[in-house]
Amino acid sequence: MTQRPQMNITNPEAYQAMGQLEKYVAASGLEPRLLELIKIRASQINGCAFCLDMHTKDARKLGETEQRIYTLPAWRETPYFSPQEQAVLALTEAVTLVAETHVPDDVYNEAARHFEPAELGNIIMAIITINAWNRIAISTRKMPQ
Repeated sequence: MTQRPQMNITNPEAYQAMGQLEKYVAASGLEPRLLELIKIRASQINGCAFCLDMHTKDARKLGETEQRIYTLPAWRETPYFSPQEQAVLALTEAVTLVAETHVPDDVYNEAARHFEPAELGNIIMAIITINAWNRIAISTRKMPQ
């Protein structure tokens, strides 16, 4: 696959706007390892090699275990994720697959049991942001470093 023109060069203002959204999410107060789980799981679903490469490395730097990273696609069948993480992973999947799921009430309500409304809003923004980054990287064929 040939890498296509990159948006940071062809559309720098739009790319900078995405960067500002990423800065908001990073400063939202959500636990950094939880943010990386969101980014990895959405990127797995979307098949974004660039983001998977980046965020698995970032997660490991934050102390995430190989075992949890490797079993993330099968998180429901493992004992490795807390109830809060499970709720976030289910919400990540539902939002990422929004055209199929329309984010079912039970998934949303389970996440709402574990997080305050503002935290839940930040989680949703994190999910939306990584999905946007995935779409940018995939459509421009951004290659892992």
